[in-house]
Amino acid sequence: MQINQIIKELENWAPPAFQENYDNCGLITGNRDWDCTGILCCLDVTEDVIDEAVEKQCNMVLAHHPIVFQSIKKLSGAGYVQRTVVKAIKNDIAIYAIHTNLDNVSHGVNEVIADKLGLKTCSRSILAPKANVLCKLYTYVPADHTEAVRLALFSAGAGNIGQYNECSFNTEGTGTFKPLEGATPFIGVAGGEREWVKETKLEVVFPEYLQQQVIRALHQAHPYQSVAYEIIKLQNQHPEVGSGMLGELAGSITETELLHRLKSAFGLTAIRHTPLLNKPMRMVAVCGGAGSFLTKTAIAAGADAFITADVKYHEFFDADNKLLLADIGHFESEQFTIEALAKFLQVKFPTFAVLQTEVTTNPVRYFVGSEF
Repeated sequence: MQINQIIKELENWAPPAFQENYDNCGLITGNRDWDCTGILCCLDVTEDVIDEAVEKQCNMVLAHHPIVFQSIKKLSGAGYVQRTVVKAIKNDIAIYAIHTNLDNVSHGVNEVIADKLGLKTCSRSILAPKANVLCKLYTYVPADHTEAVRLALFSAGAGNIGQYNECSFNTEGTGTFKPLEGATPFIGVAGGEREWVKETKLEVVFPEYLQQQVIRALHQAHPYQSVAYEIIKLQNQHPEVGSGMLGELAGSITETELLHRLKSAFGLTAIRHTPLLNKPMRMVAVCGGAGSFLTKTAIAAGADAFITADVKYHEFFDADNKLLLADIGHFESEQFTIEALAKFLQVKFPTFAVLQTEVTTNPVRYFVGSEF
């Protein structure tokens, strides 16, 4: 099996188009055309992880965080990033990062956190859905060919809205055209009279990154020589794409009970949080990694608590006594992403070697005792 086949499945799950503009997702070292000998899943790529991949004969490392986040102008081994990249190249290890694109899809990082907290599946929604990532296609099809074109567009990824697929809208009408000399018309004769044809105006929504394949499918399925269509960009929010997640607990619990649940579920030594408000906890917002930019969004959404990481001192004030803001640590919030990556690939490739790293890459330690 080639690495390209693995990448294809990963990018169907978390399309690179959904990564943030500052990010560096995708293949960082290696070649898509290599035969894959095994996959090692991790949160961070370090020299120890590359050594582990070599030892376990895995020539692909699938990481959540990209090892190359800023530009590299030299590969002289200065710093852990350069050393790790050099070691990967010398050992023919492909490194693939699936970062904020996995953060931004509904079945990604934040779903894992929601699962660990016990948020009801039916109550979950994206906390801050992305806008300007959807388009709408209008096309005009002879009435007896509408279904064939519709099915082709659905197969190309159009027509999905939230929890529904195969969504479209139809308006019946009459189209006119006059084939000119040299044309090869599906209806009428070149150089002939104007044609009046019963047509359907077919409308479908699709994510912008699929535009080329949607248009390709349209042209392949449409019977006309010159296909009339329009594409407009929508300002609508995409309900399945965006930052953070909001959901309800099965029942109200106290703030202390929520903190104990966090400590147990995520194996925490300590939790940084705002003062307790002595209010019941039911609606909880989460965001893996650094999510303090969503605190006000969580408040506006009616969350009783917001669970995230990397909250700076002054950012705790943004809670404004309106919710419990808890910082559980960056690694801690995303640690189960390793397991999620492995499980995803094991389902897609059940007979292939997909391993989880045994290296703990968390660079943060907590001193909680008095032993010397």
